[in-house]
Amino acid sequence: MSGVITGRKGCLTMIAPLMKKSAGQVLVVLVMAGNQKEAVRIGEGMVNAKLAACANIIPGIQSIYRWKGKVVKAQEVLLILKSTKPRYRALEKAIKAMHTYETPEIIALQVKEGFDRYIGWVHNETHS
Repeated sequence: MSGVITGRKGCLTMIAPLMKKSAGQVLVVLVMAGNQKEAVRIGEGMVNAKLAACANIIPGIQSIYRWKGKVVKAQEVLLILKSTKPRYRALEKAIKAMHTYETPEIIALQVKEGFDRYIGWVHNETHS
């Protein structure tokens, strides 16, 4: 099945035929970053390397956590990546190589259900 996706400002983007893929192979990966610049750098790196199909960045996260025996309050940026199980280990390794934190938060959540065309797009973007 091939089709057209309407993007921002009415732009049309053609997408390649999408094969039906399993939603269970798709992961939503949460990564906390110290600032917007770092989140963008990591997000772009993962998409350019085809380790993630897309990256969403949510600034202004207030985090409270215990680190090395002290409670810390920090402003952070949440990076949300969409990837697949077969790409996870390479994605994690690449994030750790780019991240400034000693122990970065990298948490993968398995998708149980999703829109077939979107699931197929994530697979195509990370496996071609």
